[in-house]
Amino acid sequence: MGIRLTTFDEFRAILRETGRYATLPDRRAPRPARPGLLSTLRYNAAVFGVFPRCSVAEARGKLTTDRWARICWSAVKKAEKMGGTCVFDGWENAAAAVASGPVVYVSNHMSTLETVVLPPILLAYGPFNVVVKASLSHLPFLENAAAHMGLIPITRTNPRKDLATLMEKGGERIAAGSSMLIFPQGTRSEVFDWARYSSIGAKIAERHGVPLVPIAVQTDLEKKGTGLFKDFGRVDLSRPMRLRCGPPVSAAKADGGARAAHAKSFEWIAAQLREWGLPVAGPEKP
Repeated sequence: MGIRLTTFDEFRAILRETGRYATLPDRRAPRPARPGLLSTLRYNAAVFGVFPRCSVAEARGKLTTDRWARICWSAVKKAEKMGGTCVFDGWENAAAAVASGPVVYVSNHMSTLETVVLPPILLAYGPFNVVVKASLSHLPFLENAAAHMGLIPITRTNPRKDLATLMEKGGERIAAGSSMLIFPQGTRSEVFDWARYSSIGAKIAERHGVPLVPIAVQTDLEKKGTGLFKDFGRVDLSRPMRLRCGPPVSAAKADGGARAAHAKSFEWIAAQLREWGLPVAGPEKP
């Protein structure tokens, strides 16, 4: 008899009601799949499969934000089917923050996983646009789907141009009622480093008069790969998947503006990562 996994609709109802979702012991395999090549291939096939599935849905004229969220949810279901544990908490903070309008979410960036797992969560609280490296939005067959879902591509090689792009595009999306998701580290890293934590999210929040909402993620069940497979590395499902949302941080000038909001968001994310036993580099009080 197969495992009865949590459905997307069940997940969404639980998250909206409680602000929290945690894998139930009877809704996953009894033990994590053994780390190795087979587990890595099985799990990465599910994660990588999100992108062509979105492209096919777009080509058929059936890609909506709800469909996007449901396709991405398959990465969580696969983790649970292979014995992994997922814990998403603090999301009542997102619900409270967006009640007054759009926000700028900022998150640490450990692996490709958060770009797949965050959409089902964030879309429970309204529309959002995610900032991605330009090369991702130009993958074969994915460009139209990326544009349709509102992905905002940046170069990550020209900070001045990227800031101008985000200020313009971000302002347009926020004015239209959509929040933004930014990974200020720019690239994936297992170490959350103050020196690499850009203030671009805080600057956008200050410019457009919206709060900054920090998100701490632990997605190191999937390690960074190498070469052509750098986005999909070795998988160890004995490690939990955690995504925690913090309280909104004001970026208003009266509260210290972007500089203060940037520091506070780093402090909050760093505190969660230290609680989980993950490495942080940088001052306790930036």
